Amino acid sequence: MDHVNLVAAIGSAFVLFELVLRIVALGVIPGNRKPSTGMAWLLLILVEPILGFIVFLLFGRIRLESRRVKRQREAIDTIRARAEALPLTFDDSTLPPSHRTVSALNRRLGALPLTGGNEVQLWPDYAGVIREMAAEVDRAQAHVHVEFYITAWDEVTDPLFSALVRATGRGVDVRLLFDHLGSRGIPGYQDMLAKLEETEIQWRPMLPIRPLKGTFRRPDLRNHRKILVVDGSVGFTGSLNMTEPGYNKPKNHALGREWVELMVRLEGPVVGALNAVFASDWYVETGEVVDLVPVLGEPDARDDEIFDVPCQVVPSGPGIVAENNLRMFTSLIYAATERISLTSPYFVPDESLLYAVTTAAQRGVQVELFVSEVSDQFMVGHAQASYYRALLEAGVRIYLYPAPFVLHAKHFTVDDDMAVVGSSNMDMRSFALNYEVTLMMPDRNVVAQMRAVEDNYRALSKELTLDEWDGRPARTRYVDNVMRLTAALQ
Repeated sequence: MDHVNLVAAIGSAFVLFELVLRIVALGVIPGNRKPSTGMAWLLLILVEPILGFIVFLLFGRIRLESRRVKRQREAIDTIRARAEALPLTFDDSTLPPSHRTVSALNRRLGALPLTGGNEVQLWPDYAGVIREMAAEVDRAQAHVHVEFYITAWDEVTDPLFSALVRATGRGVDVRLLFDHLGSRGIPGYQDMLAKLEETEIQWRPMLPIRPLKGTFRRPDLRNHRKILVVDGSVGFTGSLNMTEPGYNKPKNHALGREWVELMVRLEGPVVGALNAVFASDWYVETGEVVDLVPVLGEPDARDDEIFDVPCQVVPSGPGIVAENNLRMFTSLIYAATERISLTSPYFVPDESLLYAVTTAAQRGVQVELFVSEVSDQFMVGHAQASYYRALLEAGVRIYLYPAPFVLHAKHFTVDDDMAVVGSSNMDMRSFALNYEVTLMMPDRNVVAQMRAVEDNYRALSKELTLDEWDGRPARTRYVDNVMRLTAALQ
């Protein structure tokens, strides 16, 4: 009888404990969170209190080490002070009022100004842009700064790594950053580290997870930026990860799956802004202050380069004013009057972005969205699909880039005078959890060249119709909706 009573007491205590967890969650979880995010966490905890709280403690809070936060704030303050001391290189009074206000927003939240006198070249050629980066590194005289979310030393990236090694042999300071967990998941990671150890390249993993060394945080935070700067005078940014187009994975090779990217080559004052973003990340990871004095040379004459382009670099991520990339995106979309063309491999919008896109379509703006026919990520792919019906009903035209390719480029154009490209997806992760870098270019010539890229996507893609979408099996729609809920667990 005593044993029965003990079991009953334990059971009652367990029920009471779960009840207390549910009550605590109701008053704690919604604080300072978007309603959709708070409701997703509450649903998980109300259904499964103990497991839900454990998952929430691991993934529910964006909390970084105090030393990292302190360094990041110091870096941003330094960048802001130096940017304010620089002479303006672009008169933004020539821009439409809506673009001026977005530029002011970007500077207020991201610290970096809109600069003029830049040269821009779009690079959709995957292996070609890696060779182009290697060629620029071979001309380096002072420093080369490389920062990529995923980094692998393979047959496609070897020309760049070999150029980096040659640069160190000439006395050039070469610094390399790569995301720890993002790169660790690529085959050949340990071999890359062994090769790097044999070079004079200064390298560090970003956001390392090393519990035994006291570095542990929410494990799904990522530094997703893609930056290469040579001597502070030539820069590259965009969507490309530094690996071969199948990510060194046999399954991708067997399927013929390759990633499709868009990078931008830059010269001019904007390169200094890219270099400042790298320097801030280097300082956060190492505590070392980097000298950013540019070594300027004569720019190469290129037939497909666009001159005198105003450019603004927008860094975003935890520790920077909340979701400034999302604020820029929605502001530009609401300002559209004629046409919006969006390209994002992972389109999982929050309510504000979804309303901006659908409202634009409903007020008569031509809106199109380019996504992959088959996502390379199960959960994200289904979460993304859960938004297609709302988009199609609003009048958004959705184009599916053909499998087995993964359309990984991240860019959009608004009307005929605004282009945006960078590392940021249009998803909740890129807005709240990832460190990203985005380039805004209010320039008609850049838009015209980016339209050519979009025209190529459209020619290759299949348009999705609402009737076709409604014909999906009920089980698929169910999975879509469940994955949509998990996407909100930020």
